[in-house]
This record gives sequence, C-alpha cells and structure tokens, in this order.
Amino acid sequence: MRVALFGGTFDPIHNGHLAVAAAAADAFALDQVLFAPTGRQPLKTRTAVASFPDRLAMVTVALAESTSSAIFLPSSIDQPKPDAAPNYTVDTLTELAALHPGADLFAIAGADSFLTLRGWRSPDRLLELAEWIVVSRPGFPLTEDQLAPLTLSPDQRARVHLLTTVHEDVSATALRLRLRAGDPCTDLLPPAVSTYIATHPLYR
Repeated sequence: MRVALFGGTFDPIHNGHLAVAAAAADAFALDQVLFAPTGRQPLKTRTAVASFPDRLAMVTVALAESTSSAIFLPSSIDQPKPDAAPNYTVDTLTELAALHPGADLFAIAGADSFLTLRGWRSPDRLLELAEWIVVSRPGFPLTEDQLAPLTLSPDQRARVHLLTTVHEDVSATALRLRLRAGDPCTDLLPPAVSTYIATHPLYR
C-alpha cells in the first residue's frame, strides 16, 4: 500500500492541486492520496480565509467529481487543534503511520515549501517517516544546487523525488482576488467548488 499525504491550505482547492495529485499518483504508483487541509500552518502568519469546515467541504466535493476519486480521498487528519496550536507535519505523518501500519508513506510538497524544510519541526524525522514528492513550478525546475542548503545525507536524498511534469501553475492569492471581485473562476476551479463558493458564499 502506497499512501501519500497531500497537505495544504486548500483555500480553495483548485485544478492545479488536482493536476499535482494526478501526476504524483501516476509517477509513483500511489494507491491513495489523502487531501488534508491544514488547520493552522506554523510557518504562515496569515490564517486561511475560509474556515476549516468550508475548506474540507470544498475538498470533498472536488474529489467526488474527480476522475481519480477512487484513490483521491478527503482527510480531516490535519484539522485544527483544540487549543489552536499549529499543525506540524511531523505529528500528522506520525499519526498517518499509526493508521496505516506497513504502508509506504509519501508526502507531496511544492518546491518552494520543501526548500524551507530545515525550518520545519524535526526535519530529519520527516524524511524518515515518508518519502517526499517535490513538485517544481512550471519553468522553474528544482536543481541539486537548490537542494544543497538542506544538507541531505545520501540516504535522505534518495527519499526525495522531484516531479517536473505538472504544468498547472495557479496563484491562490490571485484566485481569491478574482473570487472577491465576483468572478466564478470556472477556468481554475472544479465545477462543484465553484458552486459551493457561490452557494455559501465565500471570498467576498
């Protein structure tokens, strides 16, 4: 069983997220990709615009209409802590390992985020818990020189896989600005997410 954690704000989930997950699932023969909205990201000073229940609901409706819905699953594993403490990836992966004993665990991350790994809690433990699928932005391939400051051992480097086949580059900030202006963004959002945002309404 090959299980991948795909964490992030998902504020909102968009077609770029789905393209990343599909490419990762195909390249690494993943059996499950868990889309897990983060309650509170420790390295971001700004909180999500939409609430956690809304972000999880948008993930759920997006995956329900995805052609890969059999392996794409919404997950609340990274839900907000009762004391509003930050959500640390090392804790989430530890819990995921306990839920899936014997599974090969992967974590999907964007290159910009992964390059800050040494600022995360327990970075060496993170590389023990999961193999990492690192997604570079279109036109900006991740290089070995960029990875060098992470001081990865040969064993750690072998657990980091670069994914360069995704060409959907969506700015979440620009997306929210369009939504705030009343644009349904049907070119960037799954139809069910556009409908959810209009129904509730969000980002206004």
